[in-house]
Amino acid sequence: MKVVFVIAKQNFRDEELFHPKEELEKAGIETVVASTEKGECKGKLNGTIKAELLIEEINSEEFNAVIFVGGSGAAEYFDNQTVLNLAEEFNRKQKVVAAICIAPSILANAGLLEGKKATSFESEKENLTEKGALFSGNSIEVSGNIITANGPKAAREFGKKIVELLT
Repeated sequence: MKVVFVIAKQNFRDEELFHPKEELEKAGIETVVASTEKGECKGKLNGTIKAELLIEEINSEEFNAVIFVGGSGAAEYFDNQTVLNLAEEFNRKQKVVAAICIAPSILANAGLLEGKKATSFESEKENLTEKGALFSGNSIEVSGNIITANGPKAAREFGKKIVELLT
């Protein structure tokens, strides 16, 4: 079992990466971090982690889930065609697609949330509803293979939900 976290090189939200990552690893699931550049990435709260993969190197055959981490840096992925295609590809293969905070906008922009219950950080509500999501405002929503969460406070529960769907 192996998952890939997609984070921004700068200003990813620390808890939204580190808490789910801990939950997954506790469950024996291997985690890999990908970004626009390999090497050190820095969170909004100054946490650092090494990105081992470039986003374009992610092979959906090698992973059971893709997880998009929020934080202001994630906005760079809203219109990134490689990232949107990645989300779409994992979804098409019925693999777990997860996004937290502002990152559910990536899923909405990839056309994955139409007619599905979803949540996100309040700032993304309008985009999600415009793209056909049934916005709940809850801390976490699971709709089939898609998991969305609204922010840092939900990060640990988000991680546990991903484990649940994978195991």
